[in-house]
Amino acid sequence: AKSRQPIQLKDALAWRNVSRPALSRDGKWFACNILPSEGKGELLIRQTTGDKEHRFTDLEGVGDLAFSHDSRWVAYSVMPRRRPGATASGSDSGKVVLLDLTKGDKVEYDGVTRFTFSGPDGNTLAIHKSPVANAPSLPSGPGPVMPPPAPRSRGTDLVLRELTSGKELNLGNVADFGFDKSGGKLVILLDAQGQLGNGVQLRDMKSGLLSQLESGKASYEGLRWTEKGEAFSLLKGVEEKGKSDKTYTILTCTDLTKPSLAVADPAKDTAFPKGLKVANSRAPQFSDDRTTVFFAITETGKSSTTATPPVGKTKGKGKGKNDEMPQAAAPPDLTAKAPTEKPDLVIWHWNDPRLQSEQQKTAASDREISYLSAFHLKEGKFVRLADDKLRNVSVAAKQRYAVGVDAKPYDRSGSLDGKRLVDVYAIDVKTGERHLALMKARNYRGTSPDGTKMLYYEDGHFHVYDIPTRKSRAITKEVATSFIDTEDDHPVDRPPTRSLGWTKDSSAVLLSDNWDVWKVPVASGVAVNLTGNGKKDGIRYMMRVVLDEEEKGADLDQPQIYAIYGEWTKKSGYVRIDPKGGSSVLCWDDAQFSGLSKARDAEVYIHTRETATAYPDYYASDATLKSPRRLTTAIPDQDKFHFSAGSMLVDYKSAKGDKLQGALFLPANYEKGKKYPTIVYIYEKLSQGKNRYMMPRISGGGFNASLYTSNGYAVFMPDIRYQLNDPGMSAVWCVLPALEAAIAIGVVDKDRVGLHGHSWGGYQTSFLITQTAKFKAAVAGAPLTNLVSMYSSIYWNVGIANQPIFESSQGRFTSGYWDQPEAFIRNSPVFHAKNVVTPLILLHNDKDGAVDFNQGIEYFNTLRRLDKSVVMLQYRGENHGLAKAANMRDYAVRMREFFDHHLMGKPAPDWLKEGVPHLKMDDHLKERMYRN
Repeated sequence: AKSRQPIQLKDALAWRNVSRPALSRDGKWFACNILPSEGKGELLIRQTTGDKEHRFTDLEGVGDLAFSHDSRWVAYSVMPRRRPGATASGSDSGKVVLLDLTKGDKVEYDGVTRFTFSGPDGNTLAIHKSPVANAPSLPSGPGPVMPPPAPRSRGTDLVLRELTSGKELNLGNVADFGFDKSGGKLVILLDAQGQLGNGVQLRDMKSGLLSQLESGKASYEGLRWTEKGEAFSLLKGVEEKGKSDKTYTILTCTDLTKPSLAVADPAKDTAFPKGLKVANSRAPQFSDDRTTVFFAITETGKSSTTATPPVGKTKGKGKGKNDEMPQAAAPPDLTAKAPTEKPDLVIWHWNDPRLQSEQQKTAASDREISYLSAFHLKEGKFVRLADDKLRNVSVAAKQRYAVGVDAKPYDRSGSLDGKRLVDVYAIDVKTGERHLALMKARNYRGTSPDGTKMLYYEDGHFHVYDIPTRKSRAITKEVATSFIDTEDDHPVDRPPTRSLGWTKDSSAVLLSDNWDVWKVPVASGVAVNLTGNGKKDGIRYMMRVVLDEEEKGADLDQPQIYAIYGEWTKKSGYVRIDPKGGSSVLCWDDAQFSGLSKARDAEVYIHTRETATAYPDYYASDATLKSPRRLTTAIPDQDKFHFSAGSMLVDYKSAKGDKLQGALFLPANYEKGKKYPTIVYIYEKLSQGKNRYMMPRISGGGFNASLYTSNGYAVFMPDIRYQLNDPGMSAVWCVLPALEAAIAIGVVDKDRVGLHGHSWGGYQTSFLITQTAKFKAAVAGAPLTNLVSMYSSIYWNVGIANQPIFESSQGRFTSGYWDQPEAFIRNSPVFHAKNVVTPLILLHNDKDGAVDFNQGIEYFNTLRRLDKSVVMLQYRGENHGLAKAANMRDYAVRMREFFDHHLMGKPAPDWLKEGVPHLKMDDHLKERMYRN
């Protein structure tokens, strides 16, 4: 037998991963993609109980996949294959493959934008083709002046394939289409060159009868069926002379037996605001009772006939040479017309509600703002729900009320300390009347399934606000448990535990106390602990599994399934809670279970199961989840490689007395009693990943545990519990006791321990090496290094300051550095750099939009000034994490070379020993590119 090999980078790139799992409605078929990080993969379609399967290999990528309603057919999109450097065009925009699961026959369609199966009454696959790649260009050179071409149409071919017969109907100039829920009706929106023949058609899929509901020189868009398929709505846009934008009206069809389109023109109502118009950014949507249509309005565009003012000529007194010479001492003529070049300036003002940098990031969405409105069809009444004072509005379930959330009064304060508050308004959809329901709310949790109640958290308790009565009730005050998340170590006053949704009838809320799930009535009655044993047995009920995607709240008259997790064992599984009390453990093992879902029309369930050594393949079973049948084998050749021998828990106490754990991943071919070089990888709490399969791959952070365990390393991931105002020292108080506990187990070689973390973990790494000499080598990726300068710098990816992150989030400070300079200095690596004895690699990229590049520069230059061993890797143009594959590979290789040298005793590469001069950098990179 061929001996096993260590996993190398090329192997990691070929390691396959299962994605996009799907079950047919009858539960008889399962499908998924199995694709590597680089290279071609396959699509697997197989029976869940039988042995029949279809495998399609040599695929560069698979997009959407869907089963037909009767589960006999499956269709999937295949990504195009392009030559290196080629660009996408209409001809290679992708193809769709239709497979008959009974016969195995296959039909392919090239150049497809979208496909969908009709519902149970349709027996049809609709395939929408891509537009033609390029329109012919106008002739150049001398010749007669040609008229401009007609505007390109949005319409392309729509192929309707009858599944059983194979007959096809090709419809041209289709811009959009949509089946009703049953699949018996199809709406088609036409858009042709020059708008000739544009219109709306309704096709009866059984009889083939085609009704022309509307035609005209207009744009038809924004098609939306009601949820049950009784009616549909859309927008009609007409270009008016002298206007640069279209004028939109709403078209509705509510009687499919005698179909016709009714025109709803909200702009004709006197209440419609001047200067605004119906927007095409939101498709119009019916209320459940089909008496109201919800849509958006926006500002009208400027007239296309507006002339551009001519550029003014500079005033002059004469044309002599003396008049043309510059007069250096003369003051500027402020009465002159504006110069042709404007200043390039941004004004930052202390009273700006949001920083200029954040405003720049959101400029596009701010510019395209639209406002939710309602039009009551019977009365012909327009009601505006959102406006400039209250922009963020959504309609609650049942559509009797809408809810507006306004953060503007607190934008400035929230941008300073991170306490993001909002005012919440209840809005009467019939009249537009609004009233303030919640003021300065920090934890608003949405509305009930009946749309009449709001859930929120305040002062240590959950509350429910009843919109019709305008009364609020604290629903957890009498419950025999606390819903304050005492495990949250961020600087937040009494943070809440999780809400897990409402009951179907809106009479109760499901709340977690971090262990058990409680049914808490919103009006009167006693709260009930539905799970019972969570806190007692150290088991967390993590989430309720929603098996019906159309569910509107939990039906507690039916069994409910919860995902469970052992806090101190790291076991996991699923449990079923029965309506009349009692529970059944469906699965519970020293493994990690996830992805539980159910076939739409059958008691067939799928889920994944993984451990540190077993990939999370998919399994199928019945409702008991017993005797699961394996559906995928993503890594059939894992035995060819050295892989981690498993994982174990390390228990320890922090220096502050906190009970903590760490996950220790053993090296391949582990021998008990033998000590191994170890990488300590840190980022807040990581022990919950003890049963996680560490997929070999390259990433933007550079580190991959499996690439190290396969090559002789142990990898240790300890938990860190934070103390306020001491984020750096918290790492010292937790990581060093964790390391001592891991060494005591007998796996870790105390003289060969490396340290690594990225981002916040990079900060902890940078700080830890200023406080201890226990680490032989360290790699800090994108670290914070000077908390004083970092506090007021910009988080450029979103444009906010770092101040709110420090005071309400990960930074864990209670105030700025002016109140407690000693705390900021005490926890900043740069101020303790003289203590560093550990060789360090810094990764910091010049376009880092999370942790400013200067943080890396400060630490590097400080360590260099102190003559410490430090190398900084800067990948030009990269952000907080690496995105380019070549850079990811390069960083992963350099990190391994660094640790191999210091922990394995391998020779140091030249770049690590001596550096690389700028003029030789290009040659150095080329040489390594070909070698690696």
